[in-house]
Amino acid sequence: MLSPVVLGIDFGGTKTALAAAGADGARLGSVTVRTPVEQGAEAGLQRALGAARELLGEVAAGQRPAAVGVATIGVPREDGVELAPNIPGWSGLALRRELQQAFPGAEIRLATDVKAAAQVEAESGALRGYDPGIYLNLGTGLAVALVVGGRVVGGHRGASGEIGYNLLRAADVGRPAADRVPLEDVVSGRALGSAAADLLPEERGAEQVFARAAHDPRAARVLDRFLTELAFHLVNLANAIDPQRIAVGGGMVRSWDALHGRLRQALDAAVPYPPQLVPAAYPYDAPLRGALGLGLSAVQHRSPH
Repeated sequence: MLSPVVLGIDFGGTKTALAAAGADGARLGSVTVRTPVEQGAEAGLQRALGAARELLGEVAAGQRPAAVGVATIGVPREDGVELAPNIPGWSGLALRRELQQAFPGAEIRLATDVKAAAQVEAESGALRGYDPGIYLNLGTGLAVALVVGGRVVGGHRGASGEIGYNLLRAADVGRPAADRVPLEDVVSGRALGSAAADLLPEERGAEQVFARAAHDPRAARVLDRFLTELAFHLVNLANAIDPQRIAVGGGMVRSWDALHGRLRQALDAAVPYPPQLVPAAYPYDAPLRGALGLGLSAVQHRSPH
């Protein structure tokens, strides 16, 4: 009898990462495809499903996945995905139903990408044994996850940690979302790249801005504003939670030295009991690991027929 195969999918703002694993958790293969944001949600989903079928065909020919674990931007619901503005149409996509149709018989489990990542860090990564802990994701977007007692706090509606919606200034109090700029539009990989593009048209992303800042005063000013705003909100969050450790994941961890210095200084100066600040154990693929973990949990806890 063939061992069950599990599929993990991480739907991100710029790319979708996929992996297949056996019931023991050993990876059989993985692939990453670009998310065609300009073509909308349906195109992105179909590209991911096509990549998934190709991957399964290569590593588990003839087998259907027993379970599919999914990490996605936004907050997944039965009939859509809320708080996911980065991909046009994603909020109206009935993701669970689409996946059930694509993989008949598979158990589908979904979670917000940052929460899936934080759970992996809590179980086997940088937040294991630290209580409470904060997972800070600095990627295309901005979000955190709170870990208490080894488990991620979901919140009343599953939106705990969505600090990308934070207010930027006192004048924003009482103003509707359409009339103000949310924090994520100022502090995120996408925001940093956009801010630098006005001054440095030749640069293409946050990592390049960090590198350029070491010898270009224009890039240094853009980065300084970015880090100051990030540190402001991280300090306030640390004061509210009193975490033992903060683990940072996402693409910006590639510029850890520059990130760490500014954030460490801010935490030490303004938090009564400054937490540890470390890079995540799985800074670039924790959401995918979390997606696989969801699928594996479904297989391992499935009742025998």
